[in-house]
Amino acid sequence: MSDQGICCIDEFDKMDDNTKVILHEAMEQQTISVAKAGIVCQLNARTAVLASANPVESRYNPKRSVIENIRLPPSLLSRFDLIYIMLDKSNEAADKRLASHILSLYTKEYQEQQMEVESNQPRISRELLAKYISFARKKANPVISQECVEEMVNAYVEMRRMGTSRNIITATPRQLESIIRISEALAKMRLSDRVEKSDVQEAVRLIKVATQQAATDPITGFIDMDLISTGITAGSRNKISQLVEYIKDIIVNFHFFVIEIF
Repeated sequence: MSDQGICCIDEFDKMDDNTKVILHEAMEQQTISVAKAGIVCQLNARTAVLASANPVESRYNPKRSVIENIRLPPSLLSRFDLIYIMLDKSNEAADKRLASHILSLYTKEYQEQQMEVESNQPRISRELLAKYISFARKKANPVISQECVEEMVNAYVEMRRMGTSRNIITATPRQLESIIRISEALAKMRLSDRVEKSDVQEAVRLIKVATQQAATDPITGFIDMDLISTGITAGSRNKISQLVEYIKDIIVNFHFFVIEIF
């Protein structure tokens, strides 16, 4: 149903395991395999996925990782190009704006006030925006120039270099694929027939902001893509390895001690 469109999913964290398996194939291969009544077929699923999820116990714990807060498999979460954490922080201006919007849905007076505020701001109708997006998707097919290719390579290498000194992974080839997709999308928004250098730079900025939110180790404060890819940071994995080696040494020494007694 979402082929060549957008698949919007709410309560993403409450899906059953079968649905998660289907999404793996859809987000990786853009297809879905269906087996019903002895018939096995493969359907196209060329779609973008927009999903939202709630944290465990409806409360986000900043001292825990995204994986621990949402409890989604890392193999599925790592397939998203952009991951944003939306926290409900107390802000007087934002709270007033939200309250005014909600009240405008119920009272005529607030509706008139809201229309006066919005009338001073440039806006387009929903129908025109939908037509523009549809036109851009059908007509705009931007080409990536050699200059942009070099910019993407340099950006990816720079993102990888950030973790060299700490021996952690700060970017994976999936981030490079995300840069390509987002750059093309930005060019389509301008109805351009080619991807510009500015599109690549904006794509890198968006990915860095999303990565800084979702892939930051809550203990060290550094970006670690292992947190999204495997569900555990490189630092935690090293500590586990050290603990295992320490336990092995204790067991070996204990055996020697028993042998000497007997």
